[in-house]
Amino acid sequence: MASSATSNLAKIQHVVVLMLENRSFDHMLGLLYPGKQTPSGQPFEGLTGNETNADASGNAVKVSPIRPNQQNAYFMPGADPGEGYAHTNAQLFGTSTAPTPPVATCSGFVTDYAATLPWDAKNDRKVLAGTTANDIMGVFPPSMLPVLSGLAKGYAVCDHWFSSVPTETMPNRAFACAGTSEGHLDDSKQAKGLTVPSIFGRLSDANLAWAIYGYDEEPLTRADFPDTKEAPNSHFGKFAQFQAAAKAGKLGAYTFLEPEWSATGNSQHPNYDVALGEKLIHDVYYALRSNTAAWNATLFIIVYDEHGGLYDHVPPPRSAVPPDTFAGDDGFDFTRFGLRVPCVLVSPLIAAGTVLRAPTGATPYDHTSILKTIENRWGVPALTKRDAAAPDLSPVLTLAQPRTDDPLHGVTVPVSAASPYSDSDPPSHLQEVHAQLMAMLPLPDPHGGAHHMPPALRTSAEATKYIHARTEAWKAHKAGQR
Repeated sequence: MASSATSNLAKIQHVVVLMLENRSFDHMLGLLYPGKQTPSGQPFEGLTGNETNADASGNAVKVSPIRPNQQNAYFMPGADPGEGYAHTNAQLFGTSTAPTPPVATCSGFVTDYAATLPWDAKNDRKVLAGTTANDIMGVFPPSMLPVLSGLAKGYAVCDHWFSSVPTETMPNRAFACAGTSEGHLDDSKQAKGLTVPSIFGRLSDANLAWAIYGYDEEPLTRADFPDTKEAPNSHFGKFAQFQAAAKAGKLGAYTFLEPEWSATGNSQHPNYDVALGEKLIHDVYYALRSNTAAWNATLFIIVYDEHGGLYDHVPPPRSAVPPDTFAGDDGFDFTRFGLRVPCVLVSPLIAAGTVLRAPTGATPYDHTSILKTIENRWGVPALTKRDAAAPDLSPVLTLAQPRTDDPLHGVTVPVSAASPYSDSDPPSHLQEVHAQLMAMLPLPDPHGGAHHMPPALRTSAEATKYIHARTEAWKAHKAGQR
């Protein structure tokens, strides 16, 4: 007989994912439940407040709460930490090359950040005044993140959700959409696009509705997979269109949301404005609640693609199933997960105060658990061996009747002090990736050939203009082909 949680998965008609940028679990939610347990006695893998990393002189640097009145509080840790494979190894093992066996101590965050800060300054990556290597140990108290923390307490938090691969953004986003990065560990290599099918193509094959929404621009995910590039324009849009579809009860089986990628945007990528991300989470949540019938059949997943170089004290498991036979960059075999990231699960079928994790010894939750949930709910075949082995999210859906309360009632969305960024700053890294993906689209090039390199994009505004123009040309080109 199916459990109530498993049978409740059949009640879900809409899975909605908001994937934000580059924050670790401890950094955002490590202080959610003091004492490492919930008021009801559930264990919670948070912080005691005594966790440390050593600096270059061997001094212990303790985790410390970020204070709302400190300079640039919502822009902590003040610069962009190292996030690629070598940096992640340095943070986990103290060396850029993983040892054999790869036993992590999570002791290299301060020293790696100390090495990264001069590189950021040299390469025009903004380092805010007063930033030090010790800031990598800063963690947000729940009071500073009332939206994310309020939803985590009001519904469920997964305290053992790991990024799929120990590296940067695009490979992890590929795992979230396709169960593989085709061996890539590097954003720049993946910016040429992938060749594998995605969950979006699987849903199309099953005649199930889906959509991908960007924020102010249409989504970069559209240009990442063959089946999304081939999909009709009607599958893609911007945030205002998502809000309208949610209110009208017209969301499909799966909706994937992207933030706004610029340095003035709401992605929460370090060292951008975390408060703007709080506003985005708030707005998605209330868009979903705006249609009661649809809301009662919705599972909303708030998750971050990778840890972004920020401190987390839990060593990633070494039990990951390699997704396929693509050779991994730098000899990586895809048997290690990446670091923990925040994952908050929201549905009126979830009991307040829930902490979700896989049973001891079982395959842990990672980004491919999103895929597995969709596959199990709608009978869609697995994309790779990784998502085939992943647990789904049905155990979190324990209530027989939808709740009607609102855990965010009365919550005020935080607002940061004046931003140190403007559209005249250099493009963000993700804007550069987005521009490269758009450049690779098979559009006629006035200089001959099907593809071209993006021009030199000196400012965020120039990147936005280029991405918008290229997207509109692509949409028009596709419309003319049909």
